[in-house]
Amino acid sequence: MSKEITPRQQDYSQWYNDLVLKGGLADYSAVRGCMVIKPYGFTLWENMRDALDKMFKDTGHVNAYFPLFIPKSFLSKEAAHVEGFAKECAVVTHYRLKNDPDGKGVVVDPEAKLEEELIVRPTSETIIWNTYKDWIQSYRDLPILVNQWANVVRWEMRTRLFLRTAEFLWQEGHTAHATQEEAEIEAKKMLDVYAEFVEEFMAVPVIKGVKTESERFAGAVDTYCIEALMQDGKALQAGTSHFLGQNFAKAFDVQFLTKENKQEYVWATSWGVSTRLVGALVMAHSDDEGLVLPPRIAPLQVVIVPIYKGEEQKALIDAKADEILADLKTIGIRAKYDGNDNNRPGWKFAEYELKGVPVRVTLGARDLANNQIEIARRDTKTKELIHADGISQYIDGLLLDIQNNMFKKAKTYRDEHITQADSWDEFVQLLDDKGGFILAHWDGTAETENEIKEKTKATIRCIPIDDMGLEEGVCVLSGKPSKRRVLFARAY
Repeated sequence: MSKEITPRQQDYSQWYNDLVLKGGLADYSAVRGCMVIKPYGFTLWENMRDALDKMFKDTGHVNAYFPLFIPKSFLSKEAAHVEGFAKECAVVTHYRLKNDPDGKGVVVDPEAKLEEELIVRPTSETIIWNTYKDWIQSYRDLPILVNQWANVVRWEMRTRLFLRTAEFLWQEGHTAHATQEEAEIEAKKMLDVYAEFVEEFMAVPVIKGVKTESERFAGAVDTYCIEALMQDGKALQAGTSHFLGQNFAKAFDVQFLTKENKQEYVWATSWGVSTRLVGALVMAHSDDEGLVLPPRIAPLQVVIVPIYKGEEQKALIDAKADEILADLKTIGIRAKYDGNDNNRPGWKFAEYELKGVPVRVTLGARDLANNQIEIARRDTKTKELIHADGISQYIDGLLLDIQNNMFKKAKTYRDEHITQADSWDEFVQLLDDKGGFILAHWDGTAETENEIKEKTKATIRCIPIDDMGLEEGVCVLSGKPSKRRVLFARAY
C-alpha cells in the first residue's frame, strides 16, 4: 500500500482516512459499517482507556459488566429513550441456523424463533436499571457508582472509521443516588473528568456546556457535553454526561426506603466516551506527513534508529542503544530500538513520522565518537544534537514539553476560531468562510434552532457553562430577545 497522504487542503476527508488506514490504526471490515482496530490503534485506545479507568476509580467508581442483549420490552418502557434509538437498533429474532435443504449453505431455523426479540445494546440504561431494581431497597444501598467497558451497536447508515461505526467500543457509567442534588453533582463531576482527560492526556482543548432540549440524550433531563474543534473548523462532541432525573427509576419501578421510612424513586446519571475520541485525536493534531500523537497516550513515545556501515559499527551502536533503552524504560517511557536491517534509515524515519511517534533518536558512528545523539521532535519537526550523558532525563522533559506544546497549538487554533456573529448575514458568512465555533444569540425556541440547522447545517453545540457569551441581545435569525449567546458549529 502506498504511504502517500492526501493533503488536508486538497481533501480533508480523504486525508483523515489515509491517516487512519496507513498509520495502522484501523482497517475496514467484511461487516458493513464495522471496523477492525489494528494493534497500533488498539494500544492507543488501551492507553486512553487505562488513564480514564484510573480517573473513574479515583472518583469512587467500580467496574461491572452487563449483558449485550436487551429484551425488546425493556427498551419500550421509557418513551423518549425508545424513540431516540429505535432507528438504530439491531434485533435478534432467532437463535439457531440449520442446513439449507437445497444445499445452499445454512438458513435460519424457523422453529428457533425467540419468544421475545432481543436488542443488541445501543446503550445500557434499560438493562442496568432493570438490574438495579434488585440491588436497591434502602438508602443504605445508595449511591451505586458503576461503570462498564463494552461494545455497543448502533446501525448507522453513513459510517466513518472511528467517528461513526455500526459497532464501537466505549465506557458507560450508570449511577444511582438518593437525591436530585447528588445526581446533578455526579453528572457535572464526570463532565469535569472528561474535560480533564481530553485536555491533559489528548492535548485537545474543550468547551463545557449543556445541550439544548432537542440535542439531549434520549431520556435525559439534562445533557452536559464537552465540545472540541477539529482542524477543518468542524466541531466534535468529545464526551457527554447525562442527568437522567427519575425517568428510568420510574420506568423500571426502582424505589428505595428513605431515612424517614418513605418510598422514593432513585435519581440517576449516565455518562460515556467512545473510540470516537481516537478520531478526534487524529483530526485535532495530525499533519500531511502523518499522525501526531501526544506523548501521554502515544503507543510508542520514543524510537531509536541506528545509522551504521558494517557489523562492527552496528555492534557498538546496538550496545549504546540497549543502554539508552534500558534507562528510558526504567523511568516509564515507552521506547523501542529498531535495529531491523530489512529497511533503510530513511524508510524508518518516514514510517515513524507517519505513526506519530513523538521523539525519534538517531544513533550513528560519528555520534558515538562525539558522545552526542540526534533527537527529532514529531510535533515541530525540529532536530538537535544532545550530549549523550543524561539523555533519558532530557527526553523525559522533552516529552512533557511536546505534550504542552501540542495543547497550546490546538488551543490557539480553537481560540482563533471562536467568533461572535451579530447578524444573520454575518453568521452565514462566518460559517462558510471561516468555520469554527460561532457565538451567536438564539431566542431559545426549537423552531428557530431547527430552521438554522436546515438553512446552514450548523447546530447548537452547547450552551456554555461558564460566562462565555453571557449577555443579552437579539436572536441572529428571528430578531427576538435572547438572554445569552450559544455556541453554533457544523459538526461531525
